[in-house]
Amino acid sequence: MHHKNTVIHGLLKAIPRWRFERLVNERRGVYRDRTLSFWNQFGALIYAQLAGVQSLRELVGSLDSQTNLLYHLGMEPVARSTLSDANRDRPASIFAAIFDVLLPQALGERRQEASQVVRLIDSTSVRLSDVLSGWAHYKKGQAGAKLHLVFDPNETCPTYFSITPMRVNDVVEAKKISIEPGVTYVFDRGYYDFGWWAALDEAGCRFVTRFKHNTPLKIVTELPVEEGGQILSDRIGFLPERMAKSRRNPIQQAVREVCVRTDKGKEIRLISNDLDATAAEIAELYRTRWQIELFFKWVKQNLRIKKFLGLSENAVRLQIIVALIAFLLIRMAHHAMGLTISLQDLARRLRTNLMHRKSLTEMLIRPSPPIPSDQFALDLRHG
Repeated sequence: MHHKNTVIHGLLKAIPRWRFERLVNERRGVYRDRTLSFWNQFGALIYAQLAGVQSLRELVGSLDSQTNLLYHLGMEPVARSTLSDANRDRPASIFAAIFDVLLPQALGERRQEASQVVRLIDSTSVRLSDVLSGWAHYKKGQAGAKLHLVFDPNETCPTYFSITPMRVNDVVEAKKISIEPGVTYVFDRGYYDFGWWAALDEAGCRFVTRFKHNTPLKIVTELPVEEGGQILSDRIGFLPERMAKSRRNPIQQAVREVCVRTDKGKEIRLISNDLDATAAEIAELYRTRWQIELFFKWVKQNLRIKKFLGLSENAVRLQIIVALIAFLLIRMAHHAMGLTISLQDLARRLRTNLMHRKSLTEMLIRPSPPIPSDQFALDLRHG
């Protein structure tokens, strides 16, 4: 009978084993794997993300029950203590390198002019046990980690990430991001730093963000707006020349203020260094920021970054990195098969078919048994 590999085997083909081993050898340093290979650890963590495993005990038990299927993945069952130690001690940079290798494949070969590229910047937090996660403590009785992300809304894909304790300020981490000259950056008030804005402007970048209500603006030009629309005002002016402690403001050139009424009736002030675009375009750019919020929501609902298999700093970093890698694998499969179903629907089907001997295409063929209730069928169609 013709041999068929499992669904997870089809997904992992995106990162060839030889390429994986080369990355490990380049970045492992003095660390040596004796009882558990890096590939086995990686495969186990990917399985945990895609299968929705809730605990280390459940993961080990599930892998142990499928020994014959693990063989073709180059894996074998693993002891709970061995995997726990590996997650605690092995360099997270190896798994971050896997993300970097997969990212160009996920983004594809579509080329865009720098002026058309948009980058959304934001972060999301995950709560951790204050008793077991002292490294992530940020206030009395509370601990947490933070995932900082740069997101491409045109490709619906993250392009950069970093992971820090919750206490690290968003703008501190943003300053570590390599600025892409000429692109547009959109972010919220967590990145309110005139010095960083000036660095973006110097690199030829356009930025759009929220304006704090107490920041004054010396108006020099009032631009016309349509009456009764969502754009309330469109003005050009200058920020204060001096900041706290009489420091010189690094932004001395004119900026744009666009006041917008949201769909919920709230009025917000937007600021940008783009003096030429229409007010509607600036407002629409800021509206795209919600795509990164939706991405965070999707990851938390469909992958595992709320319950952790280990609470050491390295184990938390590994699990979040592997969650992002799992997203890339799902997205690549979705794109390769030209699917019309949602990513969420695909993630659900992967969860129930992960270790079945079938191709990704066969996994999507609906079974012939009786059709479920109309409501359930509707949920499946719309993910």
